[in-house]
Amino acid sequence: MTNETTTTSPIDYATEGAVAIISLNRPAQANAQNKELLLELDKAWDRAAEDDQVKVIVLRANGKHFSSGHDLSNSNAQAQFDKDKAESGMMKLYMHERKHFLGFSRKWRDIPKPSIAVVQGSCIAAGMMLCWPCDLILAADNAKFRDPVVMMGIGGVEYHGHTWEFGPRKAKEMLFTASSITAEEARELGMVNRVIPLEELDSQAMELAQQIAKMPAFGLAMAKRAVNQTLDIQGQYSAIQSVFDIHSIGHGSAVAQCGFPVLVDLEKLKQAGKKPQE
Repeated sequence: MTNETTTTSPIDYATEGAVAIISLNRPAQANAQNKELLLELDKAWDRAAEDDQVKVIVLRANGKHFSSGHDLSNSNAQAQFDKDKAESGMMKLYMHERKHFLGFSRKWRDIPKPSIAVVQGSCIAAGMMLCWPCDLILAADNAKFRDPVVMMGIGGVEYHGHTWEFGPRKAKEMLFTASSITAEEARELGMVNRVIPLEELDSQAMELAQQIAKMPAFGLAMAKRAVNQTLDIQGQYSAIQSVFDIHSIGHGSAVAQCGFPVLVDLEKLKQAGKKPQE
């Protein structure tokens, strides 16, 4: 196994045979996503995609939680906007999110190599935008999935996989209530392929990855394209793009109300037991 990492990197990258292993590496922050993490993650996906020796990509996370979503620890300072400049501010925000959230998720989804997300603990809001682009999702028996951003005045995260992954009524219940979906519920709904005891999660993920890696690379790429193209013909990509625009309207509403595009009441989240890094 080769491993080329630095202790300060938000992403670890390793290979084991024909499998690339990408690990989120901000465990102290429950792998909350800041700009540096997303840029390094994109580089890791590119590295795996361009390596002819790699046939399967595994996305996992160090620590107790897969990802607590966007890093909101300094959201107000980063996102403060003058109401008089709301139009230019919203354009900058729209372009930023289109590239780093919607764009990255779409790009990773279409990499012509099978990918496996390995999820433990909390997978909150933007955390699901990391696992949804993967072809398979393996979840630990302690995994929970939640998107509480309706509490922030926004209708859901930027990459709207909810309807496709959970079905329309469960998606609405999840968004309307900010409640969690367990790993077993996610499996029953078809979002998760397998639920695995936490202590066996990584080993079983690697076993599956190595099994897939025995298949011809071109056959795997074509099988992936066949399924993804079928989803797109059914309207998945157009729907996700249109819902991203709805998401941006939510940010615009927040600008109109309080002058910055991320309307986050962290105290309200804590009182409701929905801490971002829970």
